[in-house]
Amino acid sequence: MTILSIGEILWDVFPDTVRLGGAPFNFAVHAHRLGHRVIFLSAVGDDERGRAALERAAALGLPAEFIQVAAGQPTGSVSVRLDREGQPDFTIHRPAAYDCLTLDEDQLQRLADLRPDWVYFGTLYPMEVRAREVLRRLLDAVPEARRFYDVNLRRGCYTQELVRELLSLADAVKLNGDEAQRFPGLGEAPSLAVTRGERGCAVRIGNDRAECPGYPVKVVDTVGAGDAFAAAFLHGLAAGWSAAKTGDFANRLGALVASRAGALPEWSLRELGL
Repeated sequence: MTILSIGEILWDVFPDTVRLGGAPFNFAVHAHRLGHRVIFLSAVGDDERGRAALERAAALGLPAEFIQVAAGQPTGSVSVRLDREGQPDFTIHRPAAYDCLTLDEDQLQRLADLRPDWVYFGTLYPMEVRAREVLRRLLDAVPEARRFYDVNLRRGCYTQELVRELLSLADAVKLNGDEAQRFPGLGEAPSLAVTRGERGCAVRIGNDRAECPGYPVKVVDTVGAGDAFAAAFLHGLAAGWSAAKTGDFANRLGALVASRAGALPEWSLRELGL
């Protein structure tokens, strides 16, 4: 399966460390680890953090062809505070280089020639008008690709109108329980996953529905756990699994990531039973 993942790449700045992240980037890495061809589209600054991000992305197996360098713009960053339960609070710093991604006609044709099966996007990146236009142009260039929308709301970085617009584009949607309450009537998407933390998730794939219990783990931090869940959810969709099997698999990977530090801890397919 070929996946295009578009959006933010940024540094998660914790009180004691700095780690590369961003939901579309984390998703891309986890999907790559699950065996899929993933093309990541974003931009970094022409700065030390940007150069480090490109090196890290390459080390994690993501090609740099569509990770651009935006001159004069800082590489994205977000300040992260964790509460006692490992739940994060994010302060996102913008403008950032990822807001400046551009796709010309030759690049769009190159992406179309890859014949992607899915395009992944979230809410943070298309909050900017020019970024939203880039996303629209990408979707128009690959009309046969299905669309995966990870709602993933961040304080001050969404509007009701934007979320509803993005929902209208999606073939599959992943969101958490709080987001589901804010946006009732999500049943229109052909596939849907609602995460509930330690209580697991609810999954619907067409008419197949399942409530999937979570996996109890000692949480280190939950940063990136939802992105890992999203990658596993899409993996199950692509494999044609049932809602129950897909939800269980996604819960397993999400719990595994939450039990380790950072959004991109090392894990193996063997740990997931694959």
